[in-house]
Formats: sequence, C-alpha cells, structure tokens
Amino acid sequence: MPCVDMPLSNLYSYEGINPRPADFDEFWNRSLAEMRSIEPAPSLTPVQYNSKIADCFVLTFKSTKNATISAKFVKPKNADGKMPAVLLFHGLSGESESYIKLLHYASQGYCVAYMDCRGQGGYSEDVGGALGTTYTTPFVRGLDDKPENLYCRDVFLDTAMLARVVMGMDFVDETRIAVQGGSQGGALSLVCAALVPEVKLCQANYPYLCDYKRVWEMDLDKGAYEGLRYYFRHFDPRHEREDEIFEKLGYIDVQFLAPRIKAKVMMATGLMDTTCPPSTQFAAYNKMTCEKEVVIYPDFGHETLKGQDDITFNFFAEL
Repeated sequence: MPCVDMPLSNLYSYEGINPRPADFDEFWNRSLAEMRSIEPAPSLTPVQYNSKIADCFVLTFKSTKNATISAKFVKPKNADGKMPAVLLFHGLSGESESYIKLLHYASQGYCVAYMDCRGQGGYSEDVGGALGTTYTTPFVRGLDDKPENLYCRDVFLDTAMLARVVMGMDFVDETRIAVQGGSQGGALSLVCAALVPEVKLCQANYPYLCDYKRVWEMDLDKGAYEGLRYYFRHFDPRHEREDEIFEKLGYIDVQFLAPRIKAKVMMATGLMDTTCPPSTQFAAYNKMTCEKEVVIYPDFGHETLKGQDDITFNFFAEL
C-alpha cells in the first residue's frame, strides 16, 4: 500500500508526541466556566430564500471576549415536535457554505447551523487582542501571550457556545445533536463533541490541529501548518523555546480533548494526506474512549473523499 506516513497497522496504536500541559484539564474547565458565564443573547434574522422545505436565517450570538459570532441557520417548515439539529464547521480560512448546502439535512427534518469562524472568511467578529504575530495560520496567534489568549481557544469555545444556543431553542431536541466538518471543521467537530458531552453524533474528516510536533518532525509544517515554520524562523530561529512553544500548543491540541468525547464518532481520512498527516489524526482517534470508527481511503489525500457525504448522511439518520 502506498504510504506517506506510518503503516496503517501502526496508526492504530500511535499515541502522539506533542507535550500535554500539566494543567490542561484545569485550563479547559476554567475556559468552559468562562463561556457558561456569558449571556449569548442569540438572534435569528430571517433571510429571503425560496425554499419549500425550510426557513432560512442568520443566527448571531455573543461569545468569549465579547465577539459576535455568525452562523447560517435553517429550520424545517411545518415540523411537529422538537427537532434534531446538525452543527457544521468549515475548513481553514473559509466560511459557512450556501444555504442550499444545508437543505439536504433540513429535508430530513433537522435544523442546521453552520458557523463562521471568527477572523476567517465569514461574518463572525474578530476582536483580536493577543500579543505577538497574527500572520499566517491562526494557531500561532497568542503564542507570545498567556494561553487564554490563544486564538484557537476562543474558536473552540465558539463551537460550544453554538451548541448551547441551538440546544436552548424551544423547537430543538437537545438530546439529538450531531456535529460535522472536514479539516479545520473536522477538528472543530471533535472539539465541540468534547466540550459539549451531550452531542450524540460526530463526523470528522481528516481533522486538523492535532499533534503539532509530529507535523514539524515530518517536515510538513507548510500549507495549513506553515505557521510552525514561520514562527520558529522569525521568533525562535535557534529553537531555544521549542519545548515551551510545543507545550503551549498543547492547550489547543485536539488529541488532548478527545478523551472527553461521549458522542458516537465517525472519522474519515485519506492515507496519502500530507496536509494533516494521518498519524496526527490517529493521535486524537486513539485517545477516544467512546464508540468510534474510522473510514479509510488508501489512495486519497486532503481532498473530497469519494462517497463519504453519503456515508455521513446515513450515519446521521441515527438522529
């Protein structure tokens, strides 16, 4: 079998090499307490969209650092009783997709919310405020500041706030929540399921933001991970702070949140992925103790996984 990483048999036992901060659990417990103390003040603004199956809205709410977060939202028409909901997350530097992309789930009677990540291509507010560089891939923002000002920490909490807002809607069944995304969206799906244990189903394609040190050691700190190379070359050219930097990245390493997941998880990955190497993804997968499976695409890289949309659609039928 062609291989750009370790053999598949080894992937199932790989545990990751990025250091885990000693106060990791305390950090995330404090962060969640901060998020829960915020009144999100959600608002649904109708959007003119000629759909016969769903009403369309812009959903906004407040999150950490007083940022206003935006998401597309669709609600099936003429539904009886409380409905399940699907939360969607986009890839790096992107934005929520068109409303038509949400309607296939609405056709099954699901509400759907598709969040724009702050500071990326959509309408969510980026309030900034971290010391140090804001250039290149977003996980480097805040590396020169305290962990509470890491950019990804706030985006991770935005996913949990979105779940809180949607689960609090009187027409949503809070026991039937699914999350889904690919790459950055795959990472955020796992994060949301970890921070909100009520999430029932989680589908993540080739999740990003896992095992940063492994990416660096494979010389794949480029593209989605180019921030690693940029940061060291410009701010620590002799790697005198290497241990400190990777440990700080550990606060926003998805593999360390993975054990919190209670949802049923379906991960999908291509073994030829040089953007988010398979071993980094398995570092998170192997730490999950929930019901889980991984769908393998031996000849695929960081790209559309042929047929996976249909597999995911059927997986969410459990809602």
